[in-house]
Amino acid sequence: MSNSLEYTRNIGIMAHIDAGKTTTTERILFYTGVTHRIGEVHNGNAQMDWMIQEQERGITITSAATTTFWKYRDNEYKINIIDTPGHVDFTVEVERSLRVLDGAIAVFCAVGGVEPQSETVWRQADRYRVPKIAFVNKMDRVGADFFSVVEQIQEKFGANAVPVQIPVGSGEDFTGVIDLIENKAVVWFSDETLGTRYELHDIPEELKEEAEEWRAKLVEAVAEADDTLLERYFEDPGSITREDMLSVMRKSVIDGLAVPVLCGSAFKNKGIQRLLDAIVAYLPSPLEVGGVTGINPRNNEEAIRMPDENEPLAALAFKIATDPFVGRLAFLRVYSGMLKTGDMVLNMRTGKRERINRLFQMHANKQNPKQSISAGDICAAVGLKDLKTGDTLCAIHKPIWLESMEFPEPVIGVAIEPKTQADMDKLGIALNKLAEEDPTFQVKSDSDSGQTIISGMGELHLEILIDRLKREFKIECNQGKPQVAYKEALTSSVEHREVFKKQTGGKGKFADIEVEIMPAEDGFTGLQFIDQVRGGNIPREFISSVEKGFKMAMSNGPLAGFPLYNLKVVLKDGSYHPVDSDSLSFEIAARQALRNSAPKCRPVLLEPIMKAEVVTPEEFVGDVVSDFNRRRGKVEGMESKAGSRVIKAKVPLAENFGYVTVLRTLTSGRATSTMEYSHYEEVPEEISNKIIEQIKGKFY
Repeated sequence: MSNSLEYTRNIGIMAHIDAGKTTTTERILFYTGVTHRIGEVHNGNAQMDWMIQEQERGITITSAATTTFWKYRDNEYKINIIDTPGHVDFTVEVERSLRVLDGAIAVFCAVGGVEPQSETVWRQADRYRVPKIAFVNKMDRVGADFFSVVEQIQEKFGANAVPVQIPVGSGEDFTGVIDLIENKAVVWFSDETLGTRYELHDIPEELKEEAEEWRAKLVEAVAEADDTLLERYFEDPGSITREDMLSVMRKSVIDGLAVPVLCGSAFKNKGIQRLLDAIVAYLPSPLEVGGVTGINPRNNEEAIRMPDENEPLAALAFKIATDPFVGRLAFLRVYSGMLKTGDMVLNMRTGKRERINRLFQMHANKQNPKQSISAGDICAAVGLKDLKTGDTLCAIHKPIWLESMEFPEPVIGVAIEPKTQADMDKLGIALNKLAEEDPTFQVKSDSDSGQTIISGMGELHLEILIDRLKREFKIECNQGKPQVAYKEALTSSVEHREVFKKQTGGKGKFADIEVEIMPAEDGFTGLQFIDQVRGGNIPREFISSVEKGFKMAMSNGPLAGFPLYNLKVVLKDGSYHPVDSDSLSFEIAARQALRNSAPKCRPVLLEPIMKAEVVTPEEFVGDVVSDFNRRRGKVEGMESKAGSRVIKAKVPLAENFGYVTVLRTLTSGRATSTMEYSHYEEVPEEISNKIIEQIKGKFY
């Protein structure tokens, strides 16, 4: 059984919004026989876009998982596919999928080329060292330019993009591809066969020269990656065979040294079978990816688990979803060992044991029950009560911590309340379920106003969540205006001594700390805590309480009560009382120290800055730029692309609510925009003063 792992591929499909990811996945399902009719995104019947909101909007919101099989060179391969969203508000779905995948297909639009979200997902894949194949889709569109997209992949990502196919025609005249490894033209039959049949022909006369030029480049790229081949290449370039090319290209892809580029038109059913061949030919099996590295909590040393069912169990929960029929589903990637129905496993975060009640292999939102899932596979489990995204599940007597996932902080919040008092309790339960599913969605209660504030990654993100409350949980909500998630920061340092004493008869409370409080170093978020106490003036167990106290105090900044973005605290000295001192005393002393000293450190207000990119016809450039200036935006660059202008800018989120509507009006609906969080920046003083006055006026 374990050798079948070499015939398994765990892959994800990633791209900018509207590049055709879901359409590509639908075609893969059709040609591999999982579905018997082709689902279309624009008709709202795509298999992988199973949520009502996805069907209505024609976008992917949650990453859907499915398993399919493909025959290549007389072997049957099992392919686990995750179709990820392209919209930047759902970037966490891409992040957590890439964490558990062994390979990715980056889909690009042949007209739009490398777009902003393509860059984001590519960087995410690089961070997890995921090998990639590029698929240039929409070759049937007017203005399609395969070679321009290859050039953009090389320039913008610094990737070694190597075409293994080139198109035959483009736009209306796109009929097939030239396979540079086979040195043959692949031509699909007319639409009646829905692209299931294609034939290999000799390369048409008019394309021979171009094909020879690109094949020579491919042979050269392959030879450079292997010393033995390079010698043969210099002696006789013609001696490099198809098998040589496939094996060296595969090794280069797995090592992250090359990205094979293919092309096609998913919508017109051309190019998908060859893409499936490429997935199997170039992307790694779990065996080639090798063992997963974690930490053994017993000795804090590195431990490796190999993709073998005889090893102890190690699995990572990469997504939680609520299903109306089976309840809470936890999506797991099993890295080592075997997971069986009824097994008891250890959750490393809680330290508790949990039972696996049922296991499923997923197809979008349908489940196929399984008795066991082996190393290298992806599945969904039911019965895990206290599980969060990023948790490690492992064998009870062989614990291991796998590296968890980091998620961005929400940048926008909105106050909501149920329309009827009767829904109050239902709302709390529903919001907790949604927050379990989505780590970038946070719920908190405003201590001053008592309102429930939900926070997320953008307006669309919150809109979808409020829509889900209405449809899935039958809760109608009133909502306030969107609020920006401001933060605060200190700009100078101060030394401070805090003594906390309390005597109420019997045992008292005592803590004494001497600290220096200052801004954290560049690029640091959260608390940077440095302990410089020498000679046991404060016992070790109380030092962690000081750190905890500062961490807690950071949630309430000195200016207007917004959380502190970052902070550096150096604990220099202090003293304790052998009877009256305890952990709580030092925690309280730390909280008071920050409250009393922060106002002296010239605190400032920070706001989230968004990275915006607008693609607009030439005649509207002036209007779009002056609108950015009005919004305190900084235009950082402009470039021409496919007859339009691309304007890049950084704009404060506070000035950007409802931007899409304004842009439509300015450009008669002809411009498109994308926006993603970039960084936090200091708010100009006069605006900062207004915000603080508003906050204080609201509560006093």
